Amino acid sequence: MTAKSSKILKDAIRTIPDYPKPGIEFRDITTLLGDAWAFRRAVDELVQPWAGAKIDKVAGIEARGFILGGALAHQLSAGFVPVRKKGKLPHETVRIAYSLEYGLDEMEVHKDAVKPGEKVILVDDLVATGGTAEAAVRLLREIGADVIAAVFVIDLPALKGADRIRALGVPVHTLMAFEGH
Repeated sequence: MTAKSSKILKDAIRTIPDYPKPGIEFRDITTLLGDAWAFRRAVDELVQPWAGAKIDKVAGIEARGFILGGALAHQLSAGFVPVRKKGKLPHETVRIAYSLEYGLDEMEVHKDAVKPGEKVILVDDLVATGGTAEAAVRLLREIGADVIAAVFVIDLPALKGADRIRALGVPVHTLMAFEGH
């Protein structure tokens, strides 16, 4: 990606100070999604490392990962797997609990969402502490997926979430980084 297009993408992200609590700089990608050029460029850049590779599925983490994941799956001619909050999927599921900043939550996928050994790319809008993405990788592996990469528009490197994903043996690809939380 050129420096110019990288700056345009970064400028397409809205920063909301003190949300959801004081001291947090919330990185809002809805402005990027609403800009046709920026959205297209972000999808193209997220897909580029795997163009021409045999990817079976793209798994998107609820909710912004659904938007990005559908676009990536289309570009890669792959299926899409929703990774959802508990209780949202209608068929037989596998569930995992994971830590949040102030407690626990659970996410799930359909048991039959992937066939054993299928190559899967995990996608979400942002990696911060990495807890949600780490849980998603573990959940996908539990149903037999070969998680070959995790991709994000934004990395918050100070929180070391991408390092948690790499520690699982999953390469991480991000388009930009923002300092702070």
